[in-house]
Amino acid sequence: MQPITSSTSIEQTRQHIHIAFSIPHRITSSAVLNGGIIHADHLVNLNVPKHNQCTEPPEETLAQYCIASGWKGTAVGMMTAASMDSFRMAKETVQDIDVVVMVTAGLSNARRIGDHAEHRFMVASPESPGTINIVVLTSAALTEAAGIEAVLMVTEAKSAALQNAGIKSAVSDGIATGTGTDSVAIVSGHGPETVRYCGKHVLFGEILGRMVTDTVAASIEWEFSDANSEPTSDEHHLRK
Repeated sequence: MQPITSSTSIEQTRQHIHIAFSIPHRITSSAVLNGGIIHADHLVNLNVPKHNQCTEPPEETLAQYCIASGWKGTAVGMMTAASMDSFRMAKETVQDIDVVVMVTAGLSNARRIGDHAEHRFMVASPESPGTINIVVLTSAALTEAAGIEAVLMVTEAKSAALQNAGIKSAVSDGIATGTGTDSVAIVSGHGPETVRYCGKHVLFGEILGRMVTDTVAASIEWEFSDANSEPTSDEHHLRK
């Protein structure tokens, strides 16, 4: 495990990105395992095959993986078909507040918001796993409202990165705003600083938006590079 803040460590393998907390952290997320707002001891981004033949619910797959890995306590879990080699991490410390952004990305199901959906029932679930997964972690204590505002900022920043790169929707050929199966997690720290606002008018929001845009851009660059066909060490993409 590699420390990234005083209470957080990270491990990267070809199968997963595992973030461990020395004390439980509040996480606001769209994760398939323990999504919503929850206090957790672990956060995992699990790689699964693009054409996964597993018939069990994804949350069960993630829960069993955490148990098999010996991760005790509550875990929040995402899935992705993107290679762990696409993992990029950025960290900045501003006015004693750490901000960390972590991204894995693949573009196989890029979509523009409002595109025609393949699944035509309101309660249907996408068959493919998450593709652009973004984790934001800060040492500051975020209010619940700020955590939700951070989700909005991350979404805008991701869309800006795809727009800057000219990524097109496979359905409409319009500029993509994401993929059909993205996931986001915002991890609140324990302070002593408290952040109540993180929109575009405040410094925290400026830093968050820029970092997410840049880190998503760096992650999707892997899709178009020769590196995606070359073996790399597990730690190669743990960048700060």
